Amino acid sequence: MNLRAFFSTFQRDVLAGTVVFLVALPLCLGIANASGVEPFAGLVSGIVGGLVVAVLSGSRLSVSGPAAGLVVIVVDGIAQLGSFSAFLAAVLLSGMIQFGFGMLKAGRFAAYVPSPVIKGMLAAIGILLIVKQFPLALGLFGGQAAANAPTAAQAAGTILAPFGSVSLVACAITLLSLAILIGWETRAMRRFALVRMVPAPLAVVLLGIGATLLLHMLAPSIAPAAEHRVALPPLESFAALGVALEWADFGPHFAQLVNPDVWRVAITLAIVASLETLLSLEAVEQIDPERRPAPPDRELKAQGVGNLIAGAIGGLPITSVIVRSSANVHAGAQSRLSAIIHGVLLLVSVFALTSVINLIPLSCLAAILIFTGLKLAKPSLFVAIAKQGFAPFAPFIVTLVGVLATDLLIGIVLGILCSVLLALYANLRRPIVLAQHGDHYLLSFRKDVSFLGKVPLKHYLQQIPDGATLIVDATRADFVDHDVRELLDTFVADAPGRGIAVEVRHQVRAQARAARGWSMRRAATE
Repeated sequence: MNLRAFFSTFQRDVLAGTVVFLVALPLCLGIANASGVEPFAGLVSGIVGGLVVAVLSGSRLSVSGPAAGLVVIVVDGIAQLGSFSAFLAAVLLSGMIQFGFGMLKAGRFAAYVPSPVIKGMLAAIGILLIVKQFPLALGLFGGQAAANAPTAAQAAGTILAPFGSVSLVACAITLLSLAILIGWETRAMRRFALVRMVPAPLAVVLLGIGATLLLHMLAPSIAPAAEHRVALPPLESFAALGVALEWADFGPHFAQLVNPDVWRVAITLAIVASLETLLSLEAVEQIDPERRPAPPDRELKAQGVGNLIAGAIGGLPITSVIVRSSANVHAGAQSRLSAIIHGVLLLVSVFALTSVINLIPLSCLAAILIFTGLKLAKPSLFVAIAKQGFAPFAPFIVTLVGVLATDLLIGIVLGILCSVLLALYANLRRPIVLAQHGDHYLLSFRKDVSFLGKVPLKHYLQQIPDGATLIVDATRADFVDHDVRELLDTFVADAPGRGIAVEVRHQVRAQARAARGWSMRRAATE
């Protein structure tokens, strides 16, 4: 690569990294807020995703950070384990498990998870995101839907609803934010250069900051209060950063590693994060103009190291994220440098942009996540899968209901079991067919026959009368169970005594005929 080409690539990576940073910043804050943890935890994960995972990853365009799809696990995990510090131990363990997946070359096994199960999982996550963000979207701080009547300080700009005190300003900001997010993707809006240059989440954040500043000047009584905005602690040095990360206090939390509940959460995190990462890699490969594949096992190792570090220093779990990755591709990224630059900018923002970040209303971030949930659980997805038939729709619904009723891991397992049962039913349904023409009978093995085929075979053989002719066609079966073959051999051995003529056509004969036909076609061609 010559010097001119190098600077051209570097320039495009810097631009793409800046765009991804502008997309990632509100998402990191919003996901942390939705998870019920400090906003700093989301930024830590974004920084680790940019400075650690991007360096170790084999993907040139994938961008990692906290994912909206893991919010449900984070919220449930913290509730089950009783503290965020115990959950951090689960994040650390999940990183070790993911690294083990990569060492065992388990990346290829993700392809065996049925597509309806994955879609059902994502749809359930979308529904949960929408439901959990409604309190913030309405200005119900802390999700206290049963809040008491507003106090005198809260009365301005609020109305008392049956489920609590609703902030009219928060509702207005939420609606405007959703309108921007929806309109930003329309063809009419994409005609404007400004729309193409500014990511939609950034536009929403700028709207929220502008509304906060404007209302504080014109109507302070109804401006978003501090508790309804992002609360990022000011950091003036790397020493302050170390205190914020609580490195010195994490040691005692290693005692949590012997807690079986921590292991359960860790396994759930490792499986779901690995699935989401591998799905994101496939999606990035599809939108990459050069179609450059990424080694899945190396990616699992990189994600494992990232989650291990994130858990150790107080961050949320990390995955490869399609929203940031697609923004990276569309911004013209050429290499992993763009993802690294996005991580550097997130780190700089922690020191330089704290006062600006703290002006962002939580209702803005709630709108971003509600929009994400709507995209994951859009009604057209349900319609499209329903049109495909019962076989894909059943595991989709089972996974969706399972996740909503229990948790992610159980929902995924239930969906996979449903898919397996439907596949078994399809393969076991009438594997053997009996046809009759006069005193001639044709017993056809239409597919592989397991031990369960013994019952219908016995039933059919009992229908063969004395003196008949039976043709057994097994050319389409690559596998016939021992019990089935034994039952058929017994019938063939007893057939002469009943005057029954039996002809058995095996797979070997079919293969020999196919080989002869291929040889004849080849000779004719030559």
